[in-house]
Amino acid sequence: MRQFIEKYNEEIAGVLSGFDRLIFRGSLRRLNYGYWHSELGLMVASGMQQYLWSNNIRFKDYARHVKAVSERLKTACLRPFHEHKRPITFLRSTKASKEEMARGIAARDKIQSGLVCAISALEPSPTFEHRGIHIVRRERPCHVLYQYRMHPEMGWMHARIQTWFPFNIQIAVNGREWLARQMDRDGIGYRKHDNCFVSIGDYARAQALLDAQLKTNWTELLDGVAGELNPIREDIFALYPATYYWTVYQSEWATDIVFRKAAFLERLMPALVRHGLLSYWSGDVLRWLGRKVNRSGAIPANFHGLVEMDLKQRPEGERIKYRMNGNAAKFYDKAYTASGSVLRAAETTINAVEDFRVYRPKEGGPENDLQWRTMRKGIADLHRRAEVSQKANERLITALASVDDSRSVQELTAGIQKRTSWKKRSVRALRPWGEDQPLLAAINHGEFVINGFRNRDLQKLLYAAPAQSEQERRRRSAAVSRKLLLLRAHGLIQKVGKTHRYHMTDGGRMILVAVLTSARATLEQLNRLEKAA
Repeated sequence: MRQFIEKYNEEIAGVLSGFDRLIFRGSLRRLNYGYWHSELGLMVASGMQQYLWSNNIRFKDYARHVKAVSERLKTACLRPFHEHKRPITFLRSTKASKEEMARGIAARDKIQSGLVCAISALEPSPTFEHRGIHIVRRERPCHVLYQYRMHPEMGWMHARIQTWFPFNIQIAVNGREWLARQMDRDGIGYRKHDNCFVSIGDYARAQALLDAQLKTNWTELLDGVAGELNPIREDIFALYPATYYWTVYQSEWATDIVFRKAAFLERLMPALVRHGLLSYWSGDVLRWLGRKVNRSGAIPANFHGLVEMDLKQRPEGERIKYRMNGNAAKFYDKAYTASGSVLRAAETTINAVEDFRVYRPKEGGPENDLQWRTMRKGIADLHRRAEVSQKANERLITALASVDDSRSVQELTAGIQKRTSWKKRSVRALRPWGEDQPLLAAINHGEFVINGFRNRDLQKLLYAAPAQSEQERRRRSAAVSRKLLLLRAHGLIQKVGKTHRYHMTDGGRMILVAVLTSARATLEQLNRLEKAA
């Protein structure tokens, strides 16, 4: 990412990274748990059964009870809208956009804070049903209520509650709207276009405010919104206490690069689109989204997921999206104005967390038993989700940095073909198309992109057979150490602190791509380039 910014530094006004969209879901776990009944072929809702037992409600009276509770909930949920004389609409069409309708009402009534409107609809939702001597889970159309508002901290947002048991909640938050509220509070000037900022008075302070969102007490914040959606929850569950458990249904983490002049981005974008379509394949997508590939660069045989890439024409411009197992990384041009233009250089969307790991204890286990385990949807792993998303963004932007580079291969490699020094020791020049080419090819293996490489990793690639003796193993280790020193001296790699691992530098990656690509080019291909020139 730094490479892209340095390349176009004179044209860039600022960079901003953070959550663009967060969709939280709240469920009453105690009410929802159950077990599979093989004879019925259904999930028996043990939690709901215990709720009825606790309240001395017979199963045959289930429907009458939940209907009465639902009416009470709707009345309590809509009371503030009646009191503030805000519109309440029932939406029959599933095709109509609730978001557009709500924003239209906010613009018409010039709402700057507080409630905007409530929209009700029927939507398929998980619920319960009395079946024989059991209460079972099922899905059916249920009445849902959407509340749109200008929240004092989060800005424009909406929250939805299912007004029938089990009262599931969904809350959608926009990170950029939230940032706008924070900048208003701190007196930071900005210009906003749609859902992005085309100029900000102080990008460093704005980024600090965006970073601070990760320190939010999400449980307290979401419980507060849930209390407004379901103000009678404590009364309903007085005899069978149940609290909301919050998960992240979907997250979008975006990196916006703001260019000073729209004309520059208009010239750059077609080249980025061509580069994004023609220069990368499935293995690159796997690496960007944190999956390993084979040493050869091929997709592992045990990967059974789906990898896709597509181009979409939008009114604002063009968008390239790379998908893997329900997650995605994309880039597109976001805005063109006189104040500035925005390239959403990378946006990582995470729907399925199974592909990612987090260093944590086992849920319910000892706190000191820390291991790399599957990421959870719960808000406890939201910070790691942000970290993973930012890394994916950086990999994609780094890949885009090699677009339309005006420097020749000779200019790129001139420095490494000269002697240099390392800690006052003279170090020989590299011979990238000669004896050092196998070394350069080895450190460029796809499996090293994420976790880097060690001395012993390179030994496996540079030597055809394992060492036959301890003396031979030490000799090889010393030889590879000298090669690592050579690469460090020329700035191609850097050591990861407090480890034995190394990563390629951004400049080193560009040089390696140029060297290895030119080495693989055939005479026919070079002749075609000469004729084209």
